[in-house]
Amino acid sequence: MSGGLDQAQGLLDLTVAEVRPLTSHITAFRLRHPDGRALPGYLAGAHIKVKVEINGKAVWRHYSLINLDVAAGASERPAEYLIAVRREDTALGGRGGSLYMHTQLKAGHTLQVSSPINGFWLDPAHDDVVLIAGGIGVTPIISMATALRVAGKRYAMHYSGRSFDQLALVQELQSVAADALTLYADDEACRLDLRKLLAGCTPSQALYTCGPKGMIDAVRNIALELGWHSDHIHYELFVEAAAEAGDQAFEVELSQSGTCLQIPADKTILDVMIDAGLDPMFDCKRGECGVCSTPVLCRRNRASR
Repeated sequence: MSGGLDQAQGLLDLTVAEVRPLTSHITAFRLRHPDGRALPGYLAGAHIKVKVEINGKAVWRHYSLINLDVAAGASERPAEYLIAVRREDTALGGRGGSLYMHTQLKAGHTLQVSSPINGFWLDPAHDDVVLIAGGIGVTPIISMATALRVAGKRYAMHYSGRSFDQLALVQELQSVAADALTLYADDEACRLDLRKLLAGCTPSQALYTCGPKGMIDAVRNIALELGWHSDHIHYELFVEAAAEAGDQAFEVELSQSGTCLQIPADKTILDVMIDAGLDPMFDCKRGECGVCSTPVLCRRNRASR
């Protein structure tokens, strides 16, 4: 790969310019082109795929791009990409990507990433926006707050975490959002009350939210109950598929090849296809972008075979 960019696949080899702890669990990574040239542009809400190594195997993980630069057009030809990664230990449900980022990457290392991808884009037609972020879900919301300020749009940003010391990039956000920013902490008196917050808004406002699944579900359910149209509720989940009580193994037959795959209760069809050396189309691996969706032609139980 020459010059840092694989034109055929939109992949870039970037240099890790800085590794900076933001909280005890979140670290920021600044990525630059090895030749110092400008990087492909992006809009608020975009993310990049990052190649990490887990147990000797290369896999992709997804991290939102953060823009805190309020200069007009700052993300059109950026000099660097900024991402923030929360460490998730495998013993607590992490899948190893964040551990690689936190324990293996150092300034000066080379990291392969994709060109920006955006499945959570900020609609420029919205003039009055409510932004709600939980935990590491703040990363795409930061870029939205920056874009709304640059565009002169009306907005309010609500950012919640387990505690105030776990909120990342607060000073930078205060410089961007000023009075539009409100902070919350679960262990303090100022815990985020979503029902109270949304009751004080109006269904004509656009909602953008990112964070844990429980928070996303609550935002959507309360907003719909209070009269929001589903088209005005935009969200991105920072969660992977996980085994739940009652899940069972099953078999899948791929119609084009006739290949049969055994799907364990703790894995997705997509994961098993990748492990089998197949090449399915996918992007987010969280089930929200729709790239990997495919029709089910027939369902049958084992007794009917």
